[in-house]
Amino acid sequence: MNQEPSWDETYDVVVAGSGAAALSAALTSAVGGASVLVVEKSERFGGTSAMSGAGVWVPANHLAQESGLADSPDEAFAYLKATAPEGWAEQEEHLWRRYVDASPEMLRMLDEKTPLQFELTPEPDPMAEYEGGKDGGRMVSPRALSRQILGSFGDSIRESSMPNLFTYREVQVYGPFKHPIRAAFRLAHRLAFRLLSKSRGQGNALVTGLMKGCMDAGCVVWLQSKVTELVTDDVGVVTGIVSERSTGVKRVRARRGVVLATGGFEWDEARREAHFSGHVDRIGSPRTNTGDGHKLAESVGASLERMDQANIYATLPVHYEGEVHGIPALFHNAAHAIVVDQDAKRFASEFDYNFGEHLDARNPSTGKPVHLPSWMIADSNFLAASGMFRWYARKLPGFIRKANTIRQLAELVELDPEVLEATVGRYNEHAQGGRDLDFHRGETAWERFKSGATRENLAPALGTVAKAPFIAVPVNRSILVTKGGPRTNENGEVLRKDGSVIGGLYCAGVAMANPIGTRAVGAGTTLGPCMTWGYICGQSLLKTNR
Repeated sequence: MNQEPSWDETYDVVVAGSGAAALSAALTSAVGGASVLVVEKSERFGGTSAMSGAGVWVPANHLAQESGLADSPDEAFAYLKATAPEGWAEQEEHLWRRYVDASPEMLRMLDEKTPLQFELTPEPDPMAEYEGGKDGGRMVSPRALSRQILGSFGDSIRESSMPNLFTYREVQVYGPFKHPIRAAFRLAHRLAFRLLSKSRGQGNALVTGLMKGCMDAGCVVWLQSKVTELVTDDVGVVTGIVSERSTGVKRVRARRGVVLATGGFEWDEARREAHFSGHVDRIGSPRTNTGDGHKLAESVGASLERMDQANIYATLPVHYEGEVHGIPALFHNAAHAIVVDQDAKRFASEFDYNFGEHLDARNPSTGKPVHLPSWMIADSNFLAASGMFRWYARKLPGFIRKANTIRQLAELVELDPEVLEATVGRYNEHAQGGRDLDFHRGETAWERFKSGATRENLAPALGTVAKAPFIAVPVNRSILVTKGGPRTNENGEVLRKDGSVIGGLYCAGVAMANPIGTRAVGAGTTLGPCMTWGYICGQSLLKTNR
């Protein structure tokens, strides 16, 4: 639409979406004095963020500084450069620079303007051995927070598919997924209080705190309101939106601009198949993630990039809103278990945090995955130590295949029996020798942290696959959320294919062409950039002279 329409309502800033990126953009704009409307198409707010573990990677943050942990934006920038996929620096370097400079500001703003209380978690960077990597201090997560602080609106937060009575930090420290009874006993008083006070940890806490900050700052929130059109003027500047509400169609003017933070496109089957051809086990985000922001941006000439990037994980099956869903679970990185590909061979360390990137490895000629289908091969020792795994596995009949010998197991899942026997035999020899000579399992700081291994003793990361019965479990690509979308500049402004700015249009979170793609540089490098780019968009909107 190129003619100035009549407007039903007017705000300085309109934000499409209600996850962490959207609410960070809304909050930043509102505390800076802008009038803000948040538009969410579903009846629940929070998006994928509300379902997440809420680990947030924020380098050089003030909590680390207060704890005496040295870090700087320069070191974080060096780490991003050193660990990035080949060829990314040329296009993403200026965005990395803006991110590492802005993320500490974002966290401090949230500390000051919301009820969120962040705390450091004990995790190292997954690639801490690279230049600029750190053994700790960059991962933060929120303490539990009661939904009651939102009044009746607290009932509208999106539920998580994961147990969220525990905080992210408690999951790391007490290990409720591996030792549920022990963890519940140690934290019994906390958990009882949270049940009584409607307090939750992880993503629900994060989104509750962000929304409370937005409400206190005067943001208006519309639920069950889908943005169907971006309104532009005669030179292509975005001046507002059209939204379909239960009360009718509304035309809303955005004096300063519109922020697209609508999540990924993983539930758009056609687009997903175009960029992730081949088998996908499960999806971990809300079914509302159908790429609305991508379609809106395309309609005004945006360039969509990094569309083959996603947060890819192994998942366990769970029922969510009446359908089979995926919850992220590192069940395959356990002693007495390995993962093999369609050729019955191992292809990476099972403890590698970026195991999802290995699962998604593509043939450059065909674009098809080269390792799928993949299988976790484990023995009865694994099953005996994995109560929560067995609990979730029951959600999907046939998820676990069982046999008395490796050869029988191979035949059951259509792998070459001789190759699988050789693969398991070679791994067992390495495990008995105390070192994985093929993929160095348990040797990095991250893998030692996850396995309990030490430099001197790698045994906790190993463990033979030798005690019958044996099991095979599919470990294929599951998409938690896609990470490609409109290309933006360092101010969060959306760009056309020729590199020019689409005036009045911004994008943040996983809806944008994320400068940190499938390869994660920290356990929180989805939410960390999401919230930071929301903050950057908000800061940019406050500076516009429209």
